[in-house]
This record gives sequence, structure tokens and C-alpha cells, in this order.
Amino acid sequence: MHRQIHPDRTDAEGRRRMRSQLIHGRSHSYHWDYNHHVVPPITASATFRLDSVRRGAQGFEEFASETAVGDDHPPIYIYDRLGEPNGDMLEDNLAAAHGGEVALCFASGMAAISAAICALVRSDEHVVAHKVLYGCTYSLITNWLPRFRIGASLTDLTDLDALRKAIVPATRVVYFESPVNPDMRLIDIAAVRKVVDEVNAHRSAAERVWVVVDNTFATPFCQRPLELGADLVCESLTKAIGGFGTDIGGAVVGPRSKYHDLIMYRKDFGGALSPKSAWPPLVYGLPTLAARMVNYQKSAMQISRFLERHPKVEMVRYPGLESFPQHELAKRQMRDDHGKFAPGSMMYFVVKDEVGSGRAAERLIDWAAENAYTLTLAVSLGQIKTLIEAPYSMTHSAIPDAEKRARGLVPGGIRLSVGLEDWHDIIEDLDAALRQV
Repeated sequence: MHRQIHPDRTDAEGRRRMRSQLIHGRSHSYHWDYNHHVVPPITASATFRLDSVRRGAQGFEEFASETAVGDDHPPIYIYDRLGEPNGDMLEDNLAAAHGGEVALCFASGMAAISAAICALVRSDEHVVAHKVLYGCTYSLITNWLPRFRIGASLTDLTDLDALRKAIVPATRVVYFESPVNPDMRLIDIAAVRKVVDEVNAHRSAAERVWVVVDNTFATPFCQRPLELGADLVCESLTKAIGGFGTDIGGAVVGPRSKYHDLIMYRKDFGGALSPKSAWPPLVYGLPTLAARMVNYQKSAMQISRFLERHPKVEMVRYPGLESFPQHELAKRQMRDDHGKFAPGSMMYFVVKDEVGSGRAAERLIDWAAENAYTLTLAVSLGQIKTLIEAPYSMTHSAIPDAEKRARGLVPGGIRLSVGLEDWHDIIEDLDAALRQV
């Protein structure tokens, strides 16, 4: 959210399709004069030379002010943690991709999530979150927020009556992922917005409830939560937006009104994205997102259908399947900029296991890690390589066993992030791995 998007686009340019927009971004950047570069240069300076004390004072005065910098006045850079050209250009393009007013980049996805929540709540206030969350987000909400006297309720946000009951006078944030990590359940963003609007109609602006959505699984190619009613969106740049697994980062996209709080949080807590980590998603990741996602989805449909038919697979959850329990919601909510159904690259499946211990899934993954050519045992997602992992014991290990089971996570669950390998090869490796179960 470091700088606002300047209105320098013509009407024709504003009608460009997302695939073109992700590659070219804004037609001109006031963050850096690189008009003679086809690719933006990478900046490698932690601090910036100032011509005078007055210029330095002006830079500090304008920092965190979304109205101080105009089209004819490039930003005055002072220090990398406060702002630098690569991150600022990436922020502009992320905001445009999401249809948000502003974006702000952070050192990791968790830094972005922490900032989005903590910029909206104070001590003695309250957060409502979905009952299933990424393990580190669960730890943030249940372990760290209480230390600041911020309460939290974890509830099933697919149940709107449960949401209504969970919202109390102190509630300031409703937070969720959609699709949910790892079980792929969808939260109806528009329906949540309607409930929150009903609550906010009886509250002052200072007591309003904000809707915050983690859109990492879908990316702005498949789903744009701001268009569906979210107030702020969190994204992990490490995943599909980065695309190649080389750099960690995160972003928050939302209204200009939260710009000051978020950038001050980043400044004071120090979770700034380095220019060396901003540059790859700026020049490689975001520009190739559309092309990668189109191919991810084609493969994911073939792979999910194969798994659905396999006798050793108990259940497959992929929004593109007609058997997906929320398929109609998926078709309404997960759409690209053409309005075409975009179910994404992530799936979750459960291997049959008579004792329910998860040993069958563990054998499958261990065999794949040792023998499969296209399946890589690794956390993260959205990369050009297909990644497989066991959420119950890995990415969601921070959640106690009893709570995981109560929330529907089982030891036999497997999360698959489909890459760009030929889908025939991925299926052959999965078939061979399933034969070991």
C-alpha cells in the first residue's frame, strides 16, 4: 500500500485483459524513471542520497501520506525499510490486479496477515476467524493475539448463523481463507459481507467490522475478493504470484483509508520486503501468473478426475469437479477477468486407511519423495513444480490433534499443488505411488 495508483491510464488501456495487464503493469511509474529499460532494474541500495536537509525533511514529512505524492512529484526515497522503487512498482501492479486502491508489500505472507489483522484491532477487541486456518495463522490468532488482550473465536464461516452468533460488540475483524488451506472449502465472501453489513448498520465507524480474506490459494487471476465484498486481501507472494519458489514475501491490498496504519505497522515492526525479493515477482512472477494458472488448471482437472476414480482414494476436493460439495459457489466466486470459471491449482485428497492413522498417506508421500519424478515433497504451493505434503503433520501441526480432527482435518489428507509438468507424467507418478498403499 505504499503509493496510490495514479490515474494515468487511458480508457482503452483500462480495458486491457488481465493477462496483458499482469505483464505490462502500469504504463508509466513515477517510482523510477526506467523508460529505456524493457525490464525494471533491481535496486540494491539500503539507503538513498539526499540533496539537502530540506529534501530529507520533506521525505519524512511525506512518508505514509497517501495524498502527498502527485503525478508530477516522484517519491523521495530515504531508507529501504520505508520504501524503494522495486517494491513500490510491485505494489502498484498488485493493487491493479486485485482492483484495490492501494497495496503494501511485506517480508512474508505471515507478516502481511499480522499487519492486516493488527492494524484493525486493539486490546480488548475481538476477531472472528474460520475454524480451519493455515497453522501459522492459527498460532498467531490463538497464541499471540491473546498476549495483547485481543480475543478470538474460531467458528464455521460456511454457517452464516454461526457467524452472526460469533460476532460480539468487541468484534472488529472477520478473517478467513477461501479456498481454505488445506481442505479446499469455500467461504461465500458476498454472503459474509452481507452479514457484516447488517452488523455495521448499527455501529459507528470506529466500531465497524472489517472483512479480511487470505486469497493465496486462488490468486487475483482466479478470484478477486475485493469485488465480492472483502475490505482487505492478504496474499503470499511466495506462492503462485511469485511462481518459482525463489523468494518469500506477502502483500495486503485494500482501501486507501488503511494505508497509513499499515505502512506505519510495517515501518515500526520492520517486516519490509527487500528489493531483491520484490524484483522477481515484479518481473517474473506476476507477469506469468495468467499463463501459468491457465495451464495449472488444465492439469488439475485431469489429475482430480483421475484421483476421483481411483479405488484407493476416499475423497477428492477440487473446486473444478462437479462432485465438489460447493461446486455452484465455486462457479460463482472463482472466476477470471473474462468471467470464466477458474478453479485454481490446489487440491486436497484423502487416501483410504482402515485404521484412520494416516499411515497409508504417509507411505504414498514417502514413496513419492524417494521415487517420483514430478512429485516433490515440500511445503509451499503455486510453483512450477508439483508439490505434495501432509497438512495434518506438517503445515497444520500447530493445531492440536483433537482440534484438527474436530475441524475435519484427518491424518490421511494430502495437499497437492499442481505444477507445470505434463499432466500425464504427474498422473503416472501418482498412480505408482498409490500402488504402494
